[in-house]
Amino acid sequence: MTTLRPKYITFDCYGTLINFQMAPTAREMFADRIAAEDMDQFTRDFAAYRLDEVLGDWKPYNEVVCNAIERTCKRWGIEYRDNEGMKIYHSVPTWGPHADVPAALARLAKEYKLVALTNAMDEQIPHNIEKLGAPFHRVLTAQQAQAYKPHLKAFEYMLDQLDCNPDDILHVSSSLRYDLMSAHDIGIKNKVFVSRGHEPSTPYYNYHEISDLGGLPGLVGL
Repeated sequence: MTTLRPKYITFDCYGTLINFQMAPTAREMFADRIAAEDMDQFTRDFAAYRLDEVLGDWKPYNEVVCNAIERTCKRWGIEYRDNEGMKIYHSVPTWGPHADVPAALARLAKEYKLVALTNAMDEQIPHNIEKLGAPFHRVLTAQQAQAYKPHLKAFEYMLDQLDCNPDDILHVSSSLRYDLMSAHDIGIKNKVFVSRGHEPSTPYYNYHEISDLGGLPGLVGL
């Protein structure tokens, strides 16, 4: 098995490390307006609008969430109530890690510098990082970069902040659309796809695939 020895291991946070609860939160919030058999499509539409919102110029993440859920409600012809987007936004810092994450990060942190590159606001992410239980060398946010992934600007910001080149990085994510496609385009050859069921595998992008973070230490010789 190939052993990778990067200078930095960089991670997507929400979905990859943190158990992303956007869909479950929306399911609970809109259960009185969306039929159970339609809820999967409703949450998929909410996800699509969130992606669409981050593809433009940078704006605070609360606006991303609020705009996306309002657009989803409009599409479904249902009432948007009581600033529900802000309620979803404020829930983000309460989310904790996937069960497989803390032990794997603890092993990795003994020998590697861990970096988070996250589509978050500075006020949100410290609460999530604290729940991971491992030291991070840097935590880089979309707010700092003034760009959300999948914009290449976000990855350029990371490379500049770390003062390194793409070959120094192993980038880890459970999302191709937000992370691994852009990482590929910017020249990061060493990539890991954590297959959590968010998106289908797309081998064209030439990554290592693992089912959970427990498989990552073995890829880097631990």
